[in-house]
Amino acid sequence: MTLPQVCVCYLTRLSPEGDRQVLLGRKKKGLGVGNIVGVGGKLEIGESAVDAAVREIEEESGLVVAASALTELGFLTYLFPHREEWSQESTVFVCDEWSGTPRESNELNPVWFDIASLPVDEMWDDARHWLPGVLAGIPVRATFTFGRDLETVVSRA
Repeated sequence: MTLPQVCVCYLTRLSPEGDRQVLLGRKKKGLGVGNIVGVGGKLEIGESAVDAAVREIEEESGLVVAASALTELGFLTYLFPHREEWSQESTVFVCDEWSGTPRESNELNPVWFDIASLPVDEMWDDARHWLPGVLAGIPVRATFTFGRDLETVVSRA
């Protein structure tokens, strides 16, 4: 079975105080509504993960990113045995070069968070297991299986 393909990008910067920050936003609609998430979404037919990330970043945050500025740092498989249509595979990117100012979209309201204090309790349950590492430059390849509540990771491989 081929799973739907999605992408997520974590845009990073140094704050005026010199702290490393990441752009996240609270999801307004669709899968994961209410969670704090990275910028991203579904790949369109024939679209590469890189092209989708560039498009999604502009659609969701108003920022313009060159494909060459994206660093691929992960590939994650999400399995939802109790709601199969939610299962998907995600390519993970990190980027520290863009132009523009983040603005709210119909998908999310982008906000800068200090990487040292990620809001993992308000994110999908898997994020605590891999996001801090990816933001430190450590690549990840993992599979997360969610439980009956569709929120809790019950196994990871």
